[in-house]
Amino acid sequence: MKFKFGLLPKIIVAIALGVIIGSVSPEWLVRVFATFTSIFGNFLNFVVPFIILGFIAPGIAKLGKGSGKLLGLSTGVAYTSTVVAGIIAYFVAVMILPGVMEGRSLQGFDDPSGALAKTFIDLEMAPVFGVMSALILAFLLGIGMAAVESKTMVSFFDEFQSIIEKTISVVIIPLLPFHIFGIFANMAYGGAVAEILSLFAIVFVLIIIMHWGMLLLQYTTAGALQKRNPFAMLKTMLPAYFTALGTQSSAATIPVTLRQARKTGSDEKVTDFTVPLFATIHLSGSTITLVTCAIGVLLLTGQSISFGQLFPFILMLGITMVAAPGVPGGAVMAAIGLLKVMLGFDETMVALMIALYMAQDSFGTAANVTGDGALANIVSKFAGSKKVSESAAAELTN
Repeated sequence: MKFKFGLLPKIIVAIALGVIIGSVSPEWLVRVFATFTSIFGNFLNFVVPFIILGFIAPGIAKLGKGSGKLLGLSTGVAYTSTVVAGIIAYFVAVMILPGVMEGRSLQGFDDPSGALAKTFIDLEMAPVFGVMSALILAFLLGIGMAAVESKTMVSFFDEFQSIIEKTISVVIIPLLPFHIFGIFANMAYGGAVAEILSLFAIVFVLIIIMHWGMLLLQYTTAGALQKRNPFAMLKTMLPAYFTALGTQSSAATIPVTLRQARKTGSDEKVTDFTVPLFATIHLSGSTITLVTCAIGVLLLTGQSISFGQLFPFILMLGITMVAAPGVPGGAVMAAIGLLKVMLGFDETMVALMIALYMAQDSFGTAANVTGDGALANIVSKFAGSKKVSESAAAELTN
């Protein structure tokens, strides 16, 4: 059996090596790392608008197909769950993180190539169009393709999406550990790495707690509507949770999620329709992670935080997550544009977000797919479905 060194171990090694090497390296060597991170960051800037256009446009177009009322109901439930998760994450994070992060700051570290070590060269890669232009164009084309039932354009965007997804999985994801290594080497060289590592531990624990809190809320709601034991339903979905932890993919976990969601007593036809759909459009766990990490990075860089600032970001995040690429770290890739436009993130802040997100990506995915079982039951109730597995219903009522 061939051993596969996954993305998370690679990022952990990259952070550790960055801290060690950055602490002892001469300036010229750190400048080499800084040059790579600068070039990679510019390339990421160039690709982000294409990621938004390539995933959101066909994602919206495909939501226009399906079973009418059930599609609309499922999409509304998924979006509501995602937004509620983001709002909960905001209030929990602003209550806890400011106190535990008091006195920690990275103000002055605003150069993506490293605050102290400058790059050897600056290679500009101006995006073809801006992030907001990409969002507007994606919505316009997606809604238009759904309205006119365009087959030609949907086929084009399917192929375009495949190209962008290949770019993410073959170029961006493999190079991310090196990018994060360069960022942390620079932070260590500048003496700011202690604040970063302490932030990782605090935010990581807080995010996992909120994931489980959101799952309890989802299953308590589903259990109340269906008059079933929410803890028994959640226990039934645990195989999907642990499968997602291992695969880091909602799509790869669909067969297990389907099987377990049926066992919770949800209508089989509704489950068969909603679970594959929710694997794409329901990312409450990822939203909790992104909102909490964003607040942590904003606090670390000494910036102010308000609900008025974050709420529009959460609303847009719920839409953007509809088309998050189906690769590890896809959600944070899709959110980069929003982080820059709506929260004013620079390259260093984006790099910190990527590192924070990747460190727990599998847990976010596990929370996403486990919550899909609860949402399938909620949709079954509101859709008026009565066809439930009798054995599953009897078991879960107890």
